[in-house]
Amino acid sequence: MRNFIASLISFYQKVFSPDTGVFAINKGTTCVFYPTCSEYTKQAVLKYGVFKGLWMGIRRILRCHPWQKEHIDPLP
Repeated sequence: MRNFIASLISFYQKVFSPDTGVFAINKGTTCVFYPTCSEYTKQAVLKYGVFKGLWMGIRRILRCHPWQKEHIDPLP
């Protein structure tokens, strides 16, 4: 199940992501976090499992807002 969710996130990154997807206007990062939220979620799912990994990804996305300063936020 972990690999399936990770492959869905990889598909999102390659096709729909505003940073790296096929339809990205600016090829580069628009995310204020490094790694991007989708990459963080994918790593969390692979390391901690589906439920905890998705929960960590959701919490990360909720912390993202326009006034957030750019910073590195690696997976614990």
